[in-house]
Amino acid sequence: MEGRKETFGILHSKIKKEDRVLWFHCASLGEFEQGRPLIEAVKKKYPAYKILLTFFSPSGYEVQKDYAFADVVTYLPLDTKKNAKKFLDIIHPEMVFFIKYEFWPNILRELLNRKTETLLISGVFRKDQAFFKSYGGWMRKSLKAFSHFFVQNKESEELLKNIGLHNVTISGDTRFDRVFEILKQDNSLDFIKNFKQNKYTLVAGSTWPSDEKYLINYINNQADKDEKIIIAPHNIKPDLIAHLKKQINKTVTMYSDKVKNNKAQVFIVDTVGILTKVFSYADAAYIGGGFDKEGVHNVLEPATFGLPVVIGPVYSNFKEAVDLVKLGGCKVVNDQSSFNKSLKTLYTDPDYRKEKGKISKVYILKNTGATKIILDYVAEKI
Repeated sequence: MEGRKETFGILHSKIKKEDRVLWFHCASLGEFEQGRPLIEAVKKKYPAYKILLTFFSPSGYEVQKDYAFADVVTYLPLDTKKNAKKFLDIIHPEMVFFIKYEFWPNILRELLNRKTETLLISGVFRKDQAFFKSYGGWMRKSLKAFSHFFVQNKESEELLKNIGLHNVTISGDTRFDRVFEILKQDNSLDFIKNFKQNKYTLVAGSTWPSDEKYLINYINNQADKDEKIIIAPHNIKPDLIAHLKKQINKTVTMYSDKVKNNKAQVFIVDTVGILTKVFSYADAAYIGGGFDKEGVHNVLEPATFGLPVVIGPVYSNFKEAVDLVKLGGCKVVNDQSSFNKSLKTLYTDPDYRKEKGKISKVYILKNTGATKIILDYVAEKI
């Protein structure tokens, strides 16, 4: 709420009437990472345009408010009729990109009224959404604002066509392009290299307390002394980090420690923004969220590094997790026994790790290319 108070002031100061504006909207950090390959490709191809990037969530805005490929980064104003008109009057975009989710009816209605080219990128639709229910007429109207839908799968295409929307292309997921690009960047972190000391390392990323109880049990009772474990909690509030550390009976060091204990067995990443690079040092990965109702977090980043992945049982709403489980690159655990068995197998069997990791790597490679499909469409419209 505090951030949104500044939105119109920022826009007035940074966008002029003569500017040509391309607007990208992301709900949060995950959607930003999804849209990032397209944002960067568009900026490189059309440098004369100003890129406006908006977020709904602080977890996206706070991390990317200084993003180099955007000319202006703000929160999205609250979706009222008055705000929608005021917002679009100021930014006057030539083209709009909504990433994956986020359907704001007043803004979409205003974009439709203005006949602004509006695209949905990497969209995913499910039959249980309001658009496809008998009572969802008012939401279906919002979808008419989109000039074109670039969706991830056949199911999404069919659902849209069933309600009379045929301006659909199955482009796949731009996140594959994003995670593939990660391999080309500098992923070195000296403090992680010094901690690893060329030993087997499991990275547990985006963990919640519901994951950590299994992880703590494994560390305290099952982990070999030469097994290094890095934990990157989803929530890094100091009290939660302190509680996590207290429960671990092995030697622990943390990112925030001025002097890292490289002889420690466990490293807690009590910061944000470096997990991707941390994965480059892993031999295997556990991805959190699968023991919570919201479901598992992003499995693509460890997969792009060719890692075998372990997750909890709540993953059915995430296509990439479903795919990797079917292919065998991702192992599902349901309780402490299966958790321990999977992690122990990954530690003791390098051939198994290599086989499962290769499945993950090939899956990423086979699914790149969505950004180019969308970029070709943009080239026809600009």
